[in-house]
Amino acid sequence: MVSDKAGAPARAWQRMLSGRRLDLLDPSPLDVEISDIAHGLARVARWNGQTAGDHAFSVAQHSLLVEAIFSAHAKCPKPEDQLAALLHDAPEYVIGDMISPFKSVVGGGYKAIEQRLQRAIHLRFALPAEIDEKLKKEIKRADQIAAYFEATALAGFSVTEATRFFGRPRGMSVDGFDLSSRPAKAVQGAFLKRFEAIEKARRL
Repeated sequence: MVSDKAGAPARAWQRMLSGRRLDLLDPSPLDVEISDIAHGLARVARWNGQTAGDHAFSVAQHSLLVEAIFSAHAKCPKPEDQLAALLHDAPEYVIGDMISPFKSVVGGGYKAIEQRLQRAIHLRFALPAEIDEKLKKEIKRADQIAAYFEATALAGFSVTEATRFFGRPRGMSVDGFDLSSRPAKAVQGAFLKRFEAIEKARRL
């Protein structure tokens, strides 16, 4: 086992700005805070930072975009489903946004850690540890539409390339969705505001 010091076990946790200490190998829902998620995701760049604009297009912006697309597609979306869409990439506040080509090289170990973190995050916010397959597919569809819009508007993909990798959206255009690159603090605030709005709706 690799260790920080001779004879000491390797550190597998990260200290958060909230003061929480999150164990990556055995994450507890009690150590998950929305303030840490918003802060982290607003500072993690999509597309390895290879996007147009004065600021990185962050995972927090992507998450807001996916939730907006999901809600626009769904018929009377339930607030808990909207929250699942908003948090679909939440583990990346800890492990970063690894691009798909690299994920395929790394293999299963990365996915297992990501899944454990996702379960802990869901439980923290009173969502099912595992969402049902229908909802998962709907969120994935919104995710792919968002990826297509980002790829063609920000990341330098041609329409042909983006269509091959993500599929071309049908019945939905990029008009009406915000793909401008924004400062991290502004995005962090927008993410928290949307989270709070969804939570308010859940309590009604």
